Amino acid sequence: MSIIFSADDFGLTIHVNEAVEQAHVHGVLGQASLMVAAPATADAVDRAKRLLNLNVGLHLVLVDGDSCLGHARLPHITTPDGKFGRNQTALGFQYFFSPAARHELALEIRAQFEAYVATGLPLHHADAHKHMHLHPTVADTMIKIGREFGLTRIRVPAEPTKTLEKCNDTPGIADRALFAWSNVLRTKVRRANLAATDQVFGIKWSGHMSTSRVLQLLQNLPSGSTEIYFHPATERDAALRALMPDYEHVMELKTLLDIYRESPFTS
Repeated sequence: MSIIFSADDFGLTIHVNEAVEQAHVHGVLGQASLMVAAPATADAVDRAKRLLNLNVGLHLVLVDGDSCLGHARLPHITTPDGKFGRNQTALGFQYFFSPAARHELALEIRAQFEAYVATGLPLHHADAHKHMHLHPTVADTMIKIGREFGLTRIRVPAEPTKTLEKCNDTPGIADRALFAWSNVLRTKVRRANLAATDQVFGIKWSGHMSTSRVLQLLQNLPSGSTEIYFHPATERDAALRALMPDYEHVMELKTLLDIYRESPFTS
């Protein structure tokens, strides 16, 4: 059994970056996914270059975040300020049905991989903000372009509902549908000879990964390789409050520190 503790949104704000560093140095965090066009990307890269044992990959942003290329290059898929909208369903339809949107999508995905490589950090893995790579068009484009840049690992967000039930949760229809749909991405990943963990946790409890929940999860993990991902921050700054109003970022940092001390899996 192998367990990876990871953090999303590296580079989003200074407080996220601080939490990633603290959770890696003093906790169980071993992996982080970097937003390459976010406000605090440069600070995140500087920290990552000091943290030699932190595996960093690309957190591809194609919804609810900043683009690399801006609205002039991406007029069909971004707002006038160069951001991707928050309506994931609407963007998904565009990416699937609109040739213009698909063309711009490919340009932006390539630009984000190029921006990541330009940081000088090794590309450990890639995933996507809000798991947008579950979309078949995004997945195909991400895999095709990513392999040109040496991509070898992708997150497949497959969260087994049976494990959630063992943790006294009650998965709904959407949870079961998402788990089933993740097999489409897993098939694409296997055909491309890319690596992925057997399961991922942090979806159902996203933003609310308490110490008690994670300890219970660790006692009920399926066999195989597991990624458990978090959204830590040292402070709920204005950007985090606006983007994720109900998330408990500071609590998730505490969990990553607590697990290091309390879990037999990390000793």
